[in-house]
Amino acid sequence: MTRNWDLIIFDCDGVLIDSELLSAEVLIELLAADGVEIDFDHVRRNFLGRSFPTVARHIREELGHPLAPDFESLYRARLLRRFERELKPMPGIAEAVAMLTARGVPLCVATSSSPPRVARSLAIAGLAQALPHVFTASQVARGKPAPDLFLLAAETMGAKPARCLVIEDSLPGLEAAAAAGMTAVRFLGGSHLATATLRHDPALPLLHHWTDLPALLDSLPAPEVV
Repeated sequence: MTRNWDLIIFDCDGVLIDSELLSAEVLIELLAADGVEIDFDHVRRNFLGRSFPTVARHIREELGHPLAPDFESLYRARLLRRFERELKPMPGIAEAVAMLTARGVPLCVATSSSPPRVARSLAIAGLAQALPHVFTASQVARGKPAPDLFLLAAETMGAKPARCLVIEDSLPGLEAAAAAGMTAVRFLGGSHLATATLRHDPALPLLHHWTDLPALLDSLPAPEVV
């Protein structure tokens, strides 16, 4: 069944790498030092799957706190230091990517993270060589939940949207996949979703661990011929 997809698109944070808790902790700490108190539930509801400019706009408009000009660079530098010490790939992801590659399935990454962050993240996780095709929100006018990023990935990779499979953890990412006319699977193996109350379409296919990917792919309807 894997041969039928023109392209499988992975989100990065919370899908390929177990990074969302680290990212949230750094952001919460920096905002607290700036006098803004939020918790992880706030981060999960409002920031998961979104680009930093979108996060900054929420902090400014919804929390009433304009960020200092150097806040983004400080956040990114501190986060990458945490990544160097603590970032781990999702269990089983290397084997899943190797399996798909061996079966001839085209793969790419489409993420809201910045180019330097995703490049370093994939390198730390040992996935950079296996996943060289990477697209980021910096390349499009509208990030997730708009479909622009996924459509850019499909066009660049020569794939029809209706024949693309997206693997995402966040609601904005799932909404973006639907808006792009792509099939979506929700990955639930990240530590940030371990205690979450999940909201999504009950019919949405779910993937709890990468070792379950072959069976899940075999269970999906074949993509339409276009």
